[in-house]
Parts: sequence; C-alpha cells; structure tokens
Amino acid sequence: MESPRSPEAEIGHRVEDLWEVAEPQLSPSEKLNSCFEDIPVASFPLTHPSQVIEIPSDASLAETVEILSKNKILSAPIRNVEAPEDASWMDKYIGIVEFAGIAMWLLSQSDAAANGAAGSGNGVGSPVSNLVSRLGSFTFRRTSSGRVETTTDSESDEAASVGGSFFETLTSSEFYKNTKVGDISGSFRWAPFLALQTSDTFLTMLLLLSKYRMKSLPVVEVGGDKIENIITQSSVMHMLAECVGLPWFESWGTKKLSELGLPIMKPSKLVKVNEDQPVLKAFQLMREKGVGGLPVMDTSGEKAIGNISIRDVQYLLTAPKIYKEHRTITTKDFLTAVRHHLQDQHEASPLLHDVITCKKDDTIKDIILKLDSEKIHRVNVVDDKGNTEGVITLRDIISKLVHEPRDYFGDFFDGVVPLPANSTV
Repeated sequence: MESPRSPEAEIGHRVEDLWEVAEPQLSPSEKLNSCFEDIPVASFPLTHPSQVIEIPSDASLAETVEILSKNKILSAPIRNVEAPEDASWMDKYIGIVEFAGIAMWLLSQSDAAANGAAGSGNGVGSPVSNLVSRLGSFTFRRTSSGRVETTTDSESDEAASVGGSFFETLTSSEFYKNTKVGDISGSFRWAPFLALQTSDTFLTMLLLLSKYRMKSLPVVEVGGDKIENIITQSSVMHMLAECVGLPWFESWGTKKLSELGLPIMKPSKLVKVNEDQPVLKAFQLMREKGVGGLPVMDTSGEKAIGNISIRDVQYLLTAPKIYKEHRTITTKDFLTAVRHHLQDQHEASPLLHDVITCKKDDTIKDIILKLDSEKIHRVNVVDDKGNTEGVITLRDIISKLVHEPRDYFGDFFDGVVPLPANSTV
C-alpha cells in the first residue's frame, strides 16, 4: 500500500480504514458522518508555529490591520495582555478579531455617536461620523429563525459613496491609530471565541465550519493555557484535496455539483454588485447578507469582471493613497487600483487572477482542487454563455460532506451564536 504523501493524506487513509469497516446498512452519507465522528481533532495537521498569530489586546486598530494583512490571515485570537502567564486559555484570550469585524465596527459607530457616548475622535466632522452619516444607522434584529440581521436607514448608492481621499483621512486619524482592539472586542461582527477541545471530533469541527458559519476554530486542551492549533475552512479544503484518489473520497467527490444541490442559492437570489456601484456598497451587502464575498458584474449585469471578498477591505485601510485621485470609488475603480498596487508591490493575490469559474456539470472534486490550488474561498458558476448564475464557497462544499444528526449539539449553542434557520437542535 502506498504511504500517504502528506499529513492531510494520512487523515484520508484513516477515513478510508473506517469507511471499509463501517456498518453495511449505512448510507454513504451516514458512513462519512460515522467516520468523521471517530476521528479526534487532535489528529488534524498542526498549523506551523509561525502561523499561529496572536493579537495583543492593547494593539491599535491600525496595528491589528497591519498584522492580519502582513500574515495574510482573515482572523486571529486576541490575547489579554493583563492576564498572568500561567492563566488558562479562557482567561488568556478575550476573543477573535476578524477583518470583517474591523471593517464593520468602523462603519457602525453611529449608535455611540447618537447616544453621545463616543470619544473625541468620533464627534461631528470626524472621519467615522462622516462615514456613518453617509451609510445610515445600523439596526440589529433577530428573525423568527434566530438569525441576527441588520438594516440601514440609508440604502442608496449615494449613501455608500465617499471621496477617494476619505480613507487616507480616516487611517491617519488619532481615533484609528489609538483605539485598542481589546476595547471593542465583542462588537458587531466580532466572532465569539468558540474553541474546540482536542478530544472533539472531526464531525463537530466540520459542522461548525459549515452549518454554523465559523471561519476558523482554535483548538485547546482541557485546562490548557494555549491554543494548540487553528483549523480553518481553507485547511479543511486542502485536506480534502489531498484525499483525491481514495475510494471514500471518489464515491463522494465524483458527484456533479447539480447532484449535490450546488450552487445552493438561486440565480435570482445571488448577492452581487455592479461595476459602477460604490465599493462600500459591496462591503455593506456582505454585512447585510452575511456573505464573505461577492462577484462584481459588468454593465450588462450578466458577466463577472472580478470578485471582492471581506478580506479586501484591508486595501482601503493599508493602501488608502491609491484612491486619492478618485472623486468616488466604484467597485471597478477599487479592483483596478488594487491590482495595480499589488503588481507594483510584487504581491501575490487572488485579485490578480482572472475570474475563476465552473459549471454545474463539474464534479465536487474539480471544485475542491481548483479552490485549493488557487487559494481562493469561492468560485463562480457560469452557464454555457459565460453568464454568472451562482457562487460556490468553501462552506458550501463542507456542508455537503457531512450532516448534523438530530440533537447533536443539544443546548451547546444557547446564547452563544444565532442558530441557522434549518437547525435541528
């Protein structure tokens, strides 16, 4: 038997061994659930020590954005600088900071401003209050399904339009430089610190990364004082790519997208933005619709000219000078300016790629290999004319690998995160 070519492939062979001895009466889907329930997350390949990045709670927003951007990561745990060295992980860390959290926190200062509770950096005429006046106030509400949704008082493109010099003013402000990441932990769009224990199973991990919409999961030991590993949707995708060729994977991976009900969202419900709309509208839509990225459509509204993801907000904050000549920044302006900036800096980025596409008759294996090789989080589904009719994300794929058994999590999520609309708990 050929030895596994990587730690990820070793996991695949372990699943294969379990697959072969699984109860014959189980369906293929039930077999996969059973296999992943028998493997502890302690077995997942460790993140390289240099990639386990922590943000000190006294870091400023500016420093936090720089750390995330430099290390090309979407999120990182916040370490409490006031915690003693021998503190448990529950006392040592106070949350997880995401690019999405930073961006949306900056856009949601209207509540504090309206209540007169904001600091001097958030008063009338400040960069943040000016942005708020354009975007409108954010209102939070819980739907009957339990999901938290947000609305704004100003939904027009005009409300999302700001001049090209705006973000240069914002990022040079004392407010931006001095606000500490620890001070705003727990604000809108900041992920809860939901940690896996090393004894938890792959099934738990896969459900949290898909159905429960977690983008990354720290792994800790019971009673431990540090994060042992961080598992992301991308690392799971790489694991699956390394399992290609194994019988259990091929029985699932050779299915066509259409057979698995992908793309999940109907074309009429696709979240997208036109090339002539303000770039802030794109990030506004991501927040409102709960998506991590969206396609930018040409003037016909049928074909995508690019994609913008939530992580791309970093280029509004780390390279604001590249837009200073623009009276307004459209999504097309943003893509063009960032691509030139990346080329000038000789930086690799998915933004430099052509739009990555697939068709409904492609297999799930085709998409996994494409996402892993291109290091991207979503791929556009097109018809025979090249028109965009859907998007497939990492989360979509993981959600088709496993399903949640009834009462699997019990009351674990009560008060922690909003439940998905189709939850069985």
